[in-house]
Amino acid sequence: MKNNCAREKALKIFTSIMRDKAYSNIALKKQLDLTELNKLDKALVTEIVYGTLKNLIFIDWILDQFIKSNKNKIKPVIEDLLRCGTYQIMFLDRVPDSAVCNESSELGRKYGHEGIVKFVNGILRNISRNKDKIKYPDKDAERSKYLSVTYSYPIWIIDKWTSEYGESFCEELLMAGNETADLCVRINYIKIKKEKLMDILEKEDISVEGGRYVEEAIYLKGISALEERKSFASGYYQVQDESSMLVAHILNPKPDDLIIDVCSAPGGKSTHIAEIMENQGSVISRDIHPHKMQLIERNAKRLGINIIKSEVYDALKLDKTLVGKADKVLVDAPCSGLGIVRRKPDLKYNNSPGTLEDLEKMQLEILKVSSEYVKKGGVLVYSTCTINNNENIHVVEKFLDLNKEFFLEDIEDFIPPTLHGETSKLGYIQLFPNVHKIDGFFIARLKRR
Repeated sequence: MKNNCAREKALKIFTSIMRDKAYSNIALKKQLDLTELNKLDKALVTEIVYGTLKNLIFIDWILDQFIKSNKNKIKPVIEDLLRCGTYQIMFLDRVPDSAVCNESSELGRKYGHEGIVKFVNGILRNISRNKDKIKYPDKDAERSKYLSVTYSYPIWIIDKWTSEYGESFCEELLMAGNETADLCVRINYIKIKKEKLMDILEKEDISVEGGRYVEEAIYLKGISALEERKSFASGYYQVQDESSMLVAHILNPKPDDLIIDVCSAPGGKSTHIAEIMENQGSVISRDIHPHKMQLIERNAKRLGINIIKSEVYDALKLDKTLVGKADKVLVDAPCSGLGIVRRKPDLKYNNSPGTLEDLEKMQLEILKVSSEYVKKGGVLVYSTCTINNNENIHVVEKFLDLNKEFFLEDIEDFIPPTLHGETSKLGYIQLFPNVHKIDGFFIARLKRR
């Protein structure tokens, strides 16, 4: 019965993501924090939610072959129940298909009627018996559709990445986006040295590996409920991917600088900047959402940082009191997030060509406004967690065409030699999950003359 509680919890979370547009990582954490499920059941919930999201187009392709009635007439919660059940049948070998069918049918009774029980049971058992007979798009004749079904990405993304990066690179990106991301944390050198933290984590039975590119990065293996650990509560580290850490290194803040982080929530980069500054100077950390400011303040307090001033402010509006005042400004712009789908698979489905166009306009406007804050000789860093040229280098190029006071500056002194490449001397870098084994990120460093 406990497993069915886990499956019902997974269904509720998945439905909130699909129907209410809740963010997958936030919805999952919020619901699991409220539940009394044990560790194994929480792991099952996470597996079902993320697994179904990652493979949604593949799952719907299968369901379309087995549902003979009009899918539009199926209640959303029942459609989502079938999706979660199909994921378990197709991907979870350790769970017997019969158990999935039985427990999904029971949930059908709870959210429907006896006819729904038979419907759910019939569809899932039919899929289970006929896995080998499922038809898929032809790889050569329908390449975009084949990739879309195989890796569960919308065709427009596949066509865009194929156009920008080529067929084989595009497929590598799709594969990498469906992998499980490693848990990376940033050591807080204000509070602890690396060797001391390693000893503490070892005593907490946490397996640790060193970072790939950044000295303060480490990877934690086989760990759950990280926030319940004493080492986390003590502020010895902060969860952050290495690609995100590289942003602060390319910004290269110094003690006593005035830094403005115009789109700072949830605060990972602001706190990293403050740590590099040795908690000396001033970081103005802004975002448009008040509740996110509280998150930044809590993190800063836990990490022992007191130079961050959090403010609710719209990055699209010029603050005349700060014009020409900042040594460095960070624009970590709102973006499509397609470089971090390993962590937030719902981002694959929440974007469209239209939303990208809107984002590009917003990104350029934020960059134009934020540049006003930079002192003469100061630095402006533009970053996103996506891999679309339109949101990245094209935005920077449009900005530079409009503003001759700024130029791209060589970043090779701020990144490890293993990341030096065609563009690093030109002032920017594009990170890819399939190449660099970290989140997809774009970072450009611009200097004011």
